[in-house]
Amino acid sequence: MIKIALFAGGTIDSFQMDFDLFIGVDRGSLFLIEQGICPDLAVGDFDSVSEEELALICSQSKEVLQAQPEKDDTDLELAVKAVFARSPQAQVTIFGAFGGRLDHTLANIFLPSNPEITPYMQQIRLRNAQNQLCYCPQGRHEVKPVAGMNYLAFIPADNSRLSIEGAKYPLNESNYFFKKVYASNEFIDEPVFLECQSGYVIVIYSKDRS
Repeated sequence: MIKIALFAGGTIDSFQMDFDLFIGVDRGSLFLIEQGICPDLAVGDFDSVSEEELALICSQSKEVLQAQPEKDDTDLELAVKAVFARSPQAQVTIFGAFGGRLDHTLANIFLPSNPEITPYMQQIRLRNAQNQLCYCPQGRHEVKPVAGMNYLAFIPADNSRLSIEGAKYPLNESNYFFKKVYASNEFIDEPVFLECQSGYVIVIYSKDRS
């Protein structure tokens, strides 16, 4: 299964090199080039780079998909859609999704709300040094630990009723309450199971700052 890393224009404080392809999203393309990596694909309207920087991106990237600034999708949505159009089975890890404009951060967090991305939500991870996000669609899922991440949080994207089993703070019929963000949960010595009645759930793994 092909492993693809996307680098967006937010803060990139940690990343790995064990990927098959590297894709730059707008200014993330410039970050890759500065690390000595030629993007396999650069995607975006590139309104956050200068003309000289864009020329560098075009000269150093193996392929460039340049969009018009006036569009319905964000640059990251365009890149994710391009990836799955070419490689429907890909596992995608996104760096630089956080730390920039708040509207971009929220759009990145809710990527699966784009109907063209929804079918691929379980193949997507968003990462930085302190957090990892993944997605669970409607149904029952085992939530497995991630090394070094001590905390769990759950965000039902459409306010769906959740149940959480096996975590430090379970949620079930006997103690149910609604919150938009069920924060600061933890693994204990058993598997955690999550059930979502509709839509999808954002699962956040996190750790304290060192």
